[in-house]
Amino acid sequence: MTAANTHQLRVRALRHAYGPTVILDNVALRVPAGRTVALVGPSGCGKTTLLHLCAGLLEVQEGRITQPFAPTAVMFQQPRLLPWMAVLDNIALALKAQGVDKRQRHAQARQMALALGLPELSLAQYPAELSGGMQSRVALARALVLAPKLLLMDEPFSALDVGLRYQLHQLLLEQQAASGMAVLLITHDLMEAVRLADDVLVMAPGPGRIVAHYQPAGAALARTDDLVYRCAAELQQHPRVRAAFELPGVGQAADGALGRWQEVGGGN
Repeated sequence: MTAANTHQLRVRALRHAYGPTVILDNVALRVPAGRTVALVGPSGCGKTTLLHLCAGLLEVQEGRITQPFAPTAVMFQQPRLLPWMAVLDNIALALKAQGVDKRQRHAQARQMALALGLPELSLAQYPAELSGGMQSRVALARALVLAPKLLLMDEPFSALDVGLRYQLHQLLLEQQAASGMAVLLITHDLMEAVRLADDVLVMAPGPGRIVAHYQPAGAALARTDDLVYRCAAELQQHPRVRAAFELPGVGQAADGALGRWQEVGGGN
């Protein structure tokens, strides 16, 4: 196996059920180093279950997940900050678990916090004293301070207003470009997927499976708002995407003028 093949999160023939209900069936995907893959789909299609399996939070029942990246960080839909800890200690928590001494972990946490736009004064505050947007910045700083090789994100920006979401999108893109980490992003927002990802995989429910693979035009960090809107519209018009989200009308497959479609199969 080549080095290029080993440095990727790889899911093959994955099947998962809760009791008699099959949640995921024959799911296959790859997340190579340096790329961002977005999983989009309607509620209940198994996106979060898939991410939890990739994170090792659930045991694989059928199929195989190869995950060679270390360290790995996970960012959940809610910030999940410890309310009794100040912001600086929340950001440094994983470094503490790794045995990094207090002075060094606080220095690294402060550097990351400031890079993500957190004011110096906020580092001594507690989570309850922060706005939702500030808490999301803290959660992102806590994930990135580990310098992860793989970042798993479960709809981390869904509760934010459009302005804060855009700011965190840009911060994430800058950090990803600088570090070369692999990112697997779960979202139900097609525009967010197009703005952030190199590859957009569309999931359909009943059971959860990947039905479309779209590559937006251009590098994510260089995409203009206009290009993001146009690619999102192109993605939304694909018949498989419209069927997955139960949108009215059949839509039309794009001719490849903007993004690029790839065949989806079970042997990824």
